[in-house]
Amino acid sequence: PRFPAMASDSGDGHATLKRCLGVLRDARNDSEQFAALLLVTKAVRAGEVDAKTRRQIFDAIGFTFPTRLLLSRQPPAGCPPHTFRALGLTLLACFCTDPELAGHSQILNKIPTFNDVLLSPCDPDSTSMVDDVHQCLSAVLATARGPRELVTKGTVSALCQAYLNGGHGSDRALTLLVGLLAVAEAKCWQRDAPQLLAVLSKLSGDFLKAEDMTKFELCEVLPHFIPLSPPLTENSQGSECLSRLYKGLADVLGSKLSQSQRDPALKLAASLVQACGAEWIPAGSAGSKFLALLVNLACVEVRLTLEEPDPLEVEGKKEVVTACYVLMEMGIQECLREENPLLENVQKMQLMRIMEEAFGAVIFYLRQVKQEELQDPFIFASVRVLGAWMAEETSSLKQEICELLPFLVGYARKLFMEGSPAVSPPQAELVSTKGSALPQDALRFLLPGLCHLTAEDRPRDILISEGAPALLCEYFLQQWDVLTSESTAPAPLTSTEMSLQTTCGVFLNLVVTAPDLVRRDKTFSSLMDVLLKSLPLLLPQKHHLVLAANVATLGLMMARILSGSAALQGTRSAKEFFGAAIRFLSQAHTAQADPSSDGLALAVSPAYVSVWDDISELWFLGMQALAGCIPLFPWLPQAALQACWLQGLSQLLSRVTPASVDLELVTAFQAVLVELARASEQCRDVILSHHATEWANLYGMAALEQCLAEQ
Repeated sequence: PRFPAMASDSGDGHATLKRCLGVLRDARNDSEQFAALLLVTKAVRAGEVDAKTRRQIFDAIGFTFPTRLLLSRQPPAGCPPHTFRALGLTLLACFCTDPELAGHSQILNKIPTFNDVLLSPCDPDSTSMVDDVHQCLSAVLATARGPRELVTKGTVSALCQAYLNGGHGSDRALTLLVGLLAVAEAKCWQRDAPQLLAVLSKLSGDFLKAEDMTKFELCEVLPHFIPLSPPLTENSQGSECLSRLYKGLADVLGSKLSQSQRDPALKLAASLVQACGAEWIPAGSAGSKFLALLVNLACVEVRLTLEEPDPLEVEGKKEVVTACYVLMEMGIQECLREENPLLENVQKMQLMRIMEEAFGAVIFYLRQVKQEELQDPFIFASVRVLGAWMAEETSSLKQEICELLPFLVGYARKLFMEGSPAVSPPQAELVSTKGSALPQDALRFLLPGLCHLTAEDRPRDILISEGAPALLCEYFLQQWDVLTSESTAPAPLTSTEMSLQTTCGVFLNLVVTAPDLVRRDKTFSSLMDVLLKSLPLLLPQKHHLVLAANVATLGLMMARILSGSAALQGTRSAKEFFGAAIRFLSQAHTAQADPSSDGLALAVSPAYVSVWDDISELWFLGMQALAGCIPLFPWLPQAALQACWLQGLSQLLSRVTPASVDLELVTAFQAVLVELARASEQCRDVILSHHATEWANLYGMAALEQCLAEQ
């Protein structure tokens, strides 16, 4: 015969392979090429091909011949129907072990063929085809373009079906799914949610039924199949999965467990919390006990790991402790929940005490952190969860938090200045950073706590001495740039907008409690410039009304302190800012039919109603600040006249029933009206022309009456 036996027969496999490659190149017809190919694929399957030989095979036949084999429908006489296809797949699997070839368009365009093999009935003769397809898909997944191509060409659905069919290679199909979800979770769920949900349904069922170590192995796999979006609570199948997972976890965590068994269970619980909050935990006695147990276990784990930190031990436990942080954050939220609480008051008090001890351990750990460790994502996770505690619990651990403030400010500054590429630990990532390698924003998570702390003397002094105001001003500028580059369409409140609002809250505290700092620190002059420019842009966008209220009020309060600065001396930006601030204040109230009488009542304007709870306090502060600004800026009464506010307010007060205007509103309106009447003869005339002496008396505005009576 023309083709000698292979290595197992002749003892010289490489020489034979070389001769076969020569035949492949020089073959006169298909039958000669086919016979040589059989020997080559035999060597490939026996694992006798090194990288150099593999390249020689590719150079000899390229992609053309395997493609012909895949398309051929006529097997050689006496061979199974899929013979050519199997040979083609073996060659492609061989080529795919070269990363350069695995990402080639000739491999990527075979993805539909690979999917077909996964979905075809698998008899004993075709198991090698399935193995080859898995090898090809694994190699494609590891390339740059691979994940996107696999998702768009339907591989997620094929892998789901292959796993659910339970045939040969179903375990490898699950492994590939886990790999795909790890790099393209959102796209996978967008395109193939029903199929992925079916896999989650099977996994959750297996998890609930398992009585052996499989239960703990599934704890490791399941988090990959719990999407952040779409919410599992949206449909009945997702809700059933959550119910099974809850029951399975309650079973696991209620038992005596070793460390290696408990850790995966805590991670699974954390992934459920990230996806659904506490919605997967049922109301009632059993649910509240489970939630309390979950938070308790998390706190114990955090204390055991961080109170006496052994660097090696902490390194191995970072993933599970990060998962525990997610559970503790849920614990904080549930302890504060007043509407339909899962926990009873006694449980809340117990958990707050337990969490206080765990947060003491987090603070202790952060105080030991060395400069070279600051890039560690675990430090970020620790700072984030402490920020959640500081945002809500202002009285406990105050001394310890004050001592940690220099570290927190320094850490936030370092990340902000460097745009730190800290990446979240895999698996128990915190929601905000899932799948993200972007610079981490530590300040965003610290801001609510800083807002509380700047209202108190000692922590405020520490923050000022550590340069926090300058850092926050730069942060505000950066976040403002981000906001203005985002879409102008109404959208859910973004983290950027929330950060800007909270930063305004911190600055408001400083303006009220440390006016001398505002006068002397150039930071606040820079901030004032930004506020002057930003309010006129914000106000027309009604979906930014809460942020506009913050910017208007902060700007007005700072203007009183910085009245001598050049930027406020009748400049265009100052006039535009005050014009916008007057519009914000003047458009908050309107007259509407009073159901209790035939007259009209004063009411919050429709555009303001939905956010009035968030901005009413700012509106009153803004009115007070505007009244304080009027004597300081001679051009301001003219701005009020141009805005027609005096005419509008006078008409409004003369039309509505005085009983519908509460005392706090009367005081706010009167303060502004009095200052305008004192500062400008023209303003006084406009007020008088609208029968002010009559309605001022009706509202008990004695100061306004007196002011108008004076010549």
